[in-house]
Amino acid sequence: MKRILYIGNKLEKHGAAPTSVDTLPDLLEKEGLNFKTVSSFRNKPLRLIHMLWSVLKNLNMKELVLIDTYSTTNFWYAVLCGKVCLQLNVPYIFILHGGNLKKRFDESSNSILNVFRKADHCVVPSSFLMDQLSEYSFKNLRFIPNSIDLSFYDFKTRKDLAPKILWVRALDEVYNPLLAIKVLEHLLENYPKTELCMVGPEKDGSRKKIKKIVEEKKLPVKLPGKLSKEEWIRLSREYDVFINTTTIDNTPVSVIEAMALGLPVVSTNVGGIPYLIEDGENGLLVGSNDPESMAKAIESLIEDPELANKLSRKGREKVESFDWERVKSLWLDLLA
Repeated sequence: MKRILYIGNKLEKHGAAPTSVDTLPDLLEKEGLNFKTVSSFRNKPLRLIHMLWSVLKNLNMKELVLIDTYSTTNFWYAVLCGKVCLQLNVPYIFILHGGNLKKRFDESSNSILNVFRKADHCVVPSSFLMDQLSEYSFKNLRFIPNSIDLSFYDFKTRKDLAPKILWVRALDEVYNPLLAIKVLEHLLENYPKTELCMVGPEKDGSRKKIKKIVEEKKLPVKLPGKLSKEEWIRLSREYDVFINTTTIDNTPVSVIEAMALGLPVVSTNVGGIPYLIEDGENGLLVGSNDPESMAKAIESLIEDPELANKLSRKGREKVESFDWERVKSLWLDLLA
């Protein structure tokens, strides 16, 4: 049986949100594949050393290496691991996640771009990223969308909405959590019973900033921290609107999950989001970092039950194509 080494930031046990390296191997092992996953070191230099050592240690096996690739500083982990694989003639596949990867590639030398061009494949999760990367002469792009197991997401249709807002993401500046607070303040002017719940782990000190604002202004905000998938899915039944406030994005799983649950989604119109959400059809899109527009979009859902119901139903229909039962064959074909 082919053994696959999967390199990524395996930090869920340290309180981080789970990423592909935490979830994808479990799903594929049920289909008969065999994975080794690294690395869970919290310290970044140690994590990089562990990743590189894992490639070298398994050199004789010539196993396939999957490499998670983000647009943050973790981009360089992927580049270095890819270079080692290339030099040692070990087959490798990049799995591209970052919503700002184009900027990374724009700033990269040709030698770095060649590490990606010479990979067996570069997996991209969205048509948005496929379009963005077309200018770099990558001949090895494979489209495999982010997936969820729809059987876990009980659909609850929404129609007559209360101003109960849910936000789910790591509390990190790149996801602009402060925008959610500003949206809440706008909504409170016309809907004094508005509530906001922000679910997600601390990332860069954003949670501390938000908590301070909430306490100073006595805002109706809940900050339960990181929740398991089961916990936040259960919590979602208490809320009627999902907001996505990011400034950079690809095809976020949290938005796909919200649509699967029947939550009407209001999102910033950035990155790959318009490839997922058609404005007015299966969600609402507003400008980036525009709290007034996002608040007005939410108000339109509260005041128009038929629109809310349409977005709830159409959102679920849209994400049925992301069901694991449909997507897994793409992975099995790639890794066979």
